[in-house]
Amino acid sequence: MTSLLQRVFHLQEHHTDVKTEVVAGITTFMTMAYILAVNPNILAASGMDSGAVFTATALSACLATILMAVFSNYPFVLAPGMGLNAFFAYTVVMQMGYTWQVALAAVFVEGIIFIVLSLTNIREAIFNCIPQSLKFGVTCGIGLFIAFIGLQNAKLVVDGSTLVAIYPFKAAIADGRIFSEGMGALLALVGIILTVILLVRKVPGAILIGILATWGIGIVCQLAGLYVPNPELGMYSVLPDLSAGFSIPSISATFFKMDFTGLLSFNFVTIMLSFLFVDLFDTLGTLIGVASKADMLDAEGKLPKIKGALLADAIGTTAGAVLGTSTVTTFVESSSGVVAGGRTGLTSVVSALLFGLSLFLSPIFLAIPSFATAPALVVVGFMMLETIVKINFDDMSEAVPAFIATIAMPFMYSISEGISLGVISYVFINLISGKVKDKKIHWLMYVLAIVFILKYIFV
Repeated sequence: MTSLLQRVFHLQEHHTDVKTEVVAGITTFMTMAYILAVNPNILAASGMDSGAVFTATALSACLATILMAVFSNYPFVLAPGMGLNAFFAYTVVMQMGYTWQVALAAVFVEGIIFIVLSLTNIREAIFNCIPQSLKFGVTCGIGLFIAFIGLQNAKLVVDGSTLVAIYPFKAAIADGRIFSEGMGALLALVGIILTVILLVRKVPGAILIGILATWGIGIVCQLAGLYVPNPELGMYSVLPDLSAGFSIPSISATFFKMDFTGLLSFNFVTIMLSFLFVDLFDTLGTLIGVASKADMLDAEGKLPKIKGALLADAIGTTAGAVLGTSTVTTFVESSSGVVAGGRTGLTSVVSALLFGLSLFLSPIFLAIPSFATAPALVVVGFMMLETIVKINFDDMSEAVPAFIATIAMPFMYSISEGISLGVISYVFINLISGKVKDKKIHWLMYVLAIVFILKYIFV
């Protein structure tokens, strides 16, 4: 079996082995498992059946991730994307008043367009036209972004008078929240320290061990009464709920329920284009960041076999809409598996199989708390910052746009916004300063800059 996997995934060529790939696949899945709980909760707000959405989430993640392995042999994992699911439920359905069936149709059409673009060279050309400095800036930005997500998930960073603030432990002690939110924040902090120590000591599978150890400590704390679940505060039980057994929720309530009656209306096209835009640049940003971290980009900053990766993403989105979930996209948490050593599609296959297994063992996977996966996101975010040293700070026309792309992602809570502002600033700074004479800026960069500006004006 080992020799077969070696041949299929070319492990030796990528300087990895079966054990490393398996650990990386498990690590990526563990950092992404929250989507199995979060996505049904978010889409349920639009009126969709949460059980059916859970099944659609697991199936679409499994299918799209296997396609990623088959088409590209990359360690990238896909699932219904955060942000896009919130836009689906809270904006398109609840705010704009469309049914979730119409929203699914918009996602489906977006996926079809992406398949066509992926079979051509358009999406690949967009990826390749972005300068190296911006790609490094995007990688750093994604690192800060996912670290910020981890700190938020752990409740270590909360809303405050200064927009964000550290968790108010003193106030939590006074009103009793220290045994729910506060304990979750403390456990996340312990998990971060533990994971860092394991990494410093070069323990294999350090990130995965950190997740499991933090979860284990949380279980002990709940059994001892030190951690009290409080769903109203977003703190759930860390013990698997086996009361309903291990049955798979029916998908019939969402399967092929798309409504195309308003297909040719202006509003439908607007919604579809909104999904299209965010998905396109979230995916490109994630591919840039994760591939750069894994040293997969060639000397020209291009990603070999990117067409296969983009096609897997596009088919995943289309299949997800058919199954009954919002846009499927490449997850930035794939970087946790890359940091754990994953370099081939075997990592993706392991994660995909675990998504499939989650259908039968949903109570166990849904019990993984956010404070247990938060340390992995924070540590991986830190590791992705190392690409900042590759930016040429002696050339301000390269460094400033990279800096803008870096800080825009966490501050504006969007990978696509970071890319947009990075591209606009790169083109304008080089144009106004007269640097274009010395650089071969791809014509697509000018087109993208204009498109991004029009987006801010009209969308």
